[in-house]
Amino acid sequence: MSKLDRTLDGIRHILLDDTRGLTIQELANQTKVSRVTAGMALMKMEGAGLLNVRVIGNCKLHYWKEKKR
Repeated sequence: MSKLDRTLDGIRHILLDDTRGLTIQELANQTKVSRVTAGMALMKMEGAGLLNVRVIGNCKLHYWKEKKR
């Protein structure tokens, strides 16, 4: 499993547990990777339609997208 795959998995678990929305830096700290690696993982997840992103000033809060029933 590559570093990016481990990061994707870690971010998924974190966002499923924490629904308040997290920044790239917070996710990087929790997954113990650089901000750049966390940003790449988040861009990949956002492109796949897995995340909701809310922009507040110069920050982006990331939320796991709920599955529609």
